[in-house]
Amino acid sequence: MPLAVSIGAVSLSPETPRIVAATGEDGHAALATADGADVVEVRADLFEEPNPDILPALLAGLRGAGRPIILTVRSATEGGRPLDDAQRLALYEAGLPHADAIDVEIASESLVDRLLPAARTAGRTAILSVHALDATPLPDGLRALVERARKLGADVPKVAVYAATLEDLRRLLTVTLAERAAGIVTLAMGPMGPLSRIVLPAAGSLLTYGHVGTPTAPGQLPVAELADLLRRLGLR
Repeated sequence: MPLAVSIGAVSLSPETPRIVAATGEDGHAALATADGADVVEVRADLFEEPNPDILPALLAGLRGAGRPIILTVRSATEGGRPLDDAQRLALYEAGLPHADAIDVEIASESLVDRLLPAARTAGRTAILSVHALDATPLPDGLRALVERARKLGADVPKVAVYAATLEDLRRLLTVTLAERAAGIVTLAMGPMGPLSRIVLPAAGSLLTYGHVGTPTAPGQLPVAELADLLRRLGLR
């Protein structure tokens, strides 16, 4: 991944981690005023009624607030609301012209095949992700997932895992340090989640996620608190 990669006008660098504001279905209005966030994530799978027709206006409204937008329609197997691939594709296609990046799981190969060429044509950033919801794989397994994401065409590989112990966090830290020069996003869910949102960006993770409104994953810190912590550590 070239170090010049960006999401909209926000450049990404392992030396300067960027904060993504995420929310559940009740907090999209709060994204526009998410103090401390560099980027916002719209989780279209968490809408009460996921409808492609409403996405352009919603995203246009958020864009007016001045922050780049990541559009995500997470699969049920990796933590999203149950939607079939046709529904997810329709949401991505409706929102892509109005977003700055998309986040798609590497396991959703049919969607990756359809969406990456469209993202390239539109000049959008492609985050290809994997979410291990039950455990932290060993470092070799994590690096294999990162390599798979890159081979599929990721601008930014992202690995999110459930981490219950310091040993789990150490595995993520090992991979983050090994991959930071090429560009990677890492984070933990679960008991080690809050600590991971500080340690991993300090080690080179390009993005770290905080919440406004309802968290979208266990272990997220509020965006304003996360920004304050990173600022106090000299990472902002």
